[in-house]
Amino acid sequence: MPITPAQTYPRTGSVERNTTETSIAISVDLDGTGAYDVSTGIGFLDHMVEQFSRHSLIDVTMKVKGDLHVDQHHTTEDSAIALGQAIAQALGDKAGIGRYGAAYSPMDETLSRVALDISGRPYLVWKAKFTQEKLGEWDTELIEHWFHSVSQSAGITLHMELLYGTNNHHICESLYKGFARAMRQAVERDPRKGEAVPSTKGQLGG
Repeated sequence: MPITPAQTYPRTGSVERNTTETSIAISVDLDGTGAYDVSTGIGFLDHMVEQFSRHSLIDVTMKVKGDLHVDQHHTTEDSAIALGQAIAQALGDKAGIGRYGAAYSPMDETLSRVALDISGRPYLVWKAKFTQEKLGEWDTELIEHWFHSVSQSAGITLHMELLYGTNNHHICESLYKGFARAMRQAVERDPRKGEAVPSTKGQLGG
């Protein structure tokens, strides 16, 4: 069966998520320019989502109002879930995408490695540690949880590893930029694939 050229339909997704703990509105455009408008109430999380958008070239609008008077857990987790859901919505049946992505991400003394597969089978392998409890006001224990939540809701097999590094800011930023660059590879359309789903099963997931 011949492969047809990839269609130029918009690959966008939007999610609104409202609970007693958070109120969230997120939209993404996989074929964007890396434009962002992010406000979560947690400054360092804003900075990392902005880095993700800029280096993946995925446009991201993220507005979050959470119960930060309790702690940062709900805001971190729910924003990541909604972002993953918006990405999954924008990907649709994943026809024509690269599917796989990998990046080494250096930042001064730090080097991290990220590899991922938009497989529909969520899984996170995390090999990174922080020596500070907070970056800005953000609890560093929540960083792994953010990536876990994104991988679960977007259906991504995600491997993240800190190879070496000492500065906690650099470590976190290196991981986010590596994730962004790997995602850019994985979501981009491959003109040689046309509208073919990148799996011998004919579908991704399960």
